[in-house]
This record gives sequence, structure tokens and C-alpha cells, in this order.
Amino acid sequence: MSVLFRGVRVFSSSAPGGSTPPTDVLVLGARIAAIGATAAGLAPRDAVVVEGGRHLLMPGLINAHFHSPVNHMKGALPSLPLELFMLYESPALDALKPSPREAYLRTMLAALEMLRSGTTAVQDDAFFVPHPAPEIVDAVMQAYGDVGIRATLALDQPELPELDKLPFLAELLPAAMRAELAAPPAFGRADLLAAYDHLITRWHGQAEGRLGAAVSVSAPQRVSPDYFADLDALSRKHDLPFYAHMLETKLQRVLKDEQPRFGGRSLVRYTADLGLLSERMNVIHAIWVDEADLDLIAASGATVAHNPVSNLRLGSGVMPFHKLRERAIPICLGTDEAIADDAVNMWGVAKMAGLIHNITTPDPELWPTASEVLDCLFTGGARAMRRGDELGRVAVGHLADLTLIDLETLAFTPMNDLHRQLVYCENGSSVRLTMVAGRIVFDGTRVTTVNEAGLLAEARELFESRQPALAEARRQADRWLPAYKAMVARAAACDVGLSRWVGEAARQMETR
Repeated sequence: MSVLFRGVRVFSSSAPGGSTPPTDVLVLGARIAAIGATAAGLAPRDAVVVEGGRHLLMPGLINAHFHSPVNHMKGALPSLPLELFMLYESPALDALKPSPREAYLRTMLAALEMLRSGTTAVQDDAFFVPHPAPEIVDAVMQAYGDVGIRATLALDQPELPELDKLPFLAELLPAAMRAELAAPPAFGRADLLAAYDHLITRWHGQAEGRLGAAVSVSAPQRVSPDYFADLDALSRKHDLPFYAHMLETKLQRVLKDEQPRFGGRSLVRYTADLGLLSERMNVIHAIWVDEADLDLIAASGATVAHNPVSNLRLGSGVMPFHKLRERAIPICLGTDEAIADDAVNMWGVAKMAGLIHNITTPDPELWPTASEVLDCLFTGGARAMRRGDELGRVAVGHLADLTLIDLETLAFTPMNDLHRQLVYCENGSSVRLTMVAGRIVFDGTRVTTVNEAGLLAEARELFESRQPALAEARRQADRWLPAYKAMVARAAACDVGLSRWVGEAARQMETR
């Protein structure tokens, strides 16, 4: 397919006003072939012509951190600390085991939302209940393949017993309940590696390169060093992104002194000491990091995945954005899961990234600029995906993952500053076209690749029928709540030498 964008403004981080003057952009196949005066002359006679006029052509948005398996649970839970939230979002109960069709539909829900709002690529760190069965992995990847988005999938599965992942629980639970949490997962290291073999062999590089594999430990405290190293070897062999949640909550900071295997080391230091902190790694959240952790991340070349909306929804705290930028640590942006953002819309994430850090310091010189946020969204996202040389820019030779924005909508009327209005004013309603790998997948009215209305109708019916099972799962999770609440409260009371809660930081400042 060939497409000629005629007379469009092209997003630019350095051009006066934030974009080029009207120009032509030619897409041949999956890539951008020409920009400027020569583009029209190079276009084949059968090229699709998209008239620019009032439009801005920009890189597609990159959702660099996401979990698809709870796409059907938007708004289902109240705001809770992560460790309590996880009791209810994904209990490993047979009643919640999805069919392949269910997995396909729930994946499709978010993919449709992303394409409609201009997101062209997603990194899906998917957890599977009760384990990543091949037919369920296939259903997820088939959904991404059918809808036309660029997607990278990892298997976010713990390998250790629950008691090895969390502090204090062993002394807070009665013996019978403690024994339940001491049992290792039935789906162990060998099974997980076999699941990765299936994912990589069957799906990596499929759909003309749109679909790919990644690896995930979920978090360092949830796996053994041996499995951690196994995944690093896979990541290195195939040049795959490596996902690891680190220091998302204060409780995770407390682990260094409460789990003997960490020996007083933070999760970042522990990972570095294992030799597994690398430029392939996405360090997810990085909220409760200290200066030494940030120095290690910077030295490794790893990218940090910032999820500001999810961090607020779960009360996890505020990532020290300016401390990362001072060290030139690459930052990408993500929605996290639909149940913790309640949308899969990167415009809201970008706006929150541009706002939340303003209340962490009175020095406005340290607040993120709109251009910095956009750099995280595009350049940071492309780097996180290991595609920094071909995604995140409108440039000749780059992949044609593009979004066309109408500049005559309310968000841009009047036009004062393009970059600021993209971050603070746009919500996705100005998107008029989404293109992935040179294919128009949203034409401003509908997603062109699938029967959107039919899929939504089927999803409404199916997930309505699943409500009794979800309600029963919540009732079964209730029995763990008192001990987990006590655990979280005990961790919150610990002095870890830093704070990432804005109210707590304010009180500390008042007492100095």
C-alpha cells in the first residue's frame, strides 16, 4: 500500500512552532519513503491521497507499559494500595480461567481504544490466570494481529511462593493460611520457559514484524535468580525488551531489610548485583528509588516506564521525574492496566505526566516541559521497544506508524503552542487517522480492520455472563484482606529514608 499525505504539517521537536510548514509525506509499504517537494513525484499512480490542509502528521503514540488480561474490568475496583488491589484483580481461580475467545475479546477492547486515539504500538506485560496456556497466548497475539496494531507481548508470571514475595505475612497469618501461601506455583520454571519457547517460536516477528515477544520477571522478588538469568539469556539472544516492576510501592522498598535474600539491597541493587540490569530492561515504575538506584539505572542504559495515572489510582507515590532526567535516564510512558487507569488512552497519561510532578518541588525549573513529556512518549517509547532507530519520528526510512491530528478542533483553537496543547489540551478526539506499518487502521470514523460493532456487542454479552464468577472471586479474596491490610500498614510505618507520597513529603518539610 502507498499513501501520500499532501500538504500536512509534520511534528518536530525542534522546528519553530513545533511543526514544519505544510509539506508532502510519502509512505511506501511499511515505511516513510519521502518528505518534501519530491514526495508527490515519487508516489505511484494508485497511491491513496490524504489531503493535509489543517492537519498535523505525528508519530503514533507508544503505550510502553500495559497489562491486557483485565481490559474487561475498567472501573471494577476502588482505589487501593497495589498489594490489596492485586488480591482482587487477578486471583488464580479456575473459575476465572478464560476461553481463547474471551482472551481474544478482552485484548481487542483495549486495542480498539488505542487505535482510535492514535496509539500505534503497545508493550503488553500480560499475566495469565492461572498460567500462560498456549491457546490463550495465541488468542492474545491473534487479536493484536487482526486489529493491526504493533504489539510486543511478555508473560508476566511469578515463579516463587507468595510468602517469598512479600514481607511480614508469615507472622500475620494463621498456620493453615500461611501454608497455602508457602506452596510454590504449580506452573514452574520449566513450564514458563516452555511457554516462552512457544511465544517466541510462534509469534516473534509475525505480521511482517508488527508482532514481537518480550520477556518479563514481573518483579525481581517474584522469581528465583536462576529463572531471572534464564530470561535475561532469552532477551540477549533475541534482542527482546525485558520487563521488571521495581520499587513501585513503599512495601517493595521495605523488602530489602525484611527478606534475607536481598541482604539490605534494594531491588535495583539486587538486580545489578546479579548482572541483569541492562539496556534491554524496562524498569517499571521506579517510584521508591534512591540516588544510588538511579545511578545504577543510568549506568546500565535501562529505560524507566512511567505510569503516572496508575500510580495515583493505587496511591503508590510520585516517581522522581527530574532526578531521572538529570541523569539522562530514558523515560517511556504507559497506561498500566485498564483496571488501574480505567482507560487505555495515552493522551491522559501524557497530561498527567506533565502535571503531577509540579507538586513535588516549588522550583518550576524542575517541572517537566511539554516537550520533555512528548520526548518520553515518542523517543522513550521507541527505545523501550528496542526500536529507537525506526520508531518515534516522522523521518525517511522510519516505520510508518503515524497519527493525523486535526488542528481545527477545540483543543487547538486558537493555536498558541503546539507542544503544550498536545500535552495539556488534546484527549484523542482530534485524531483523524491512525496508520501502523503503512496501513490505515483507523480512518477517523471506524477501525478498518475488524467488525468493531460486532466485537463490542459480543464482548458486552460475554463479560456480563462472567460477573457472577468475578463476584465469587472477590468474596474468596476477602479472607486474605485483614492480613494484607496489616502488612501494608506495617510497611507504610517503616522509615526507609525517603518519601514519594506528596502529603508525607510536605509534612516532613514543615517539621524541618
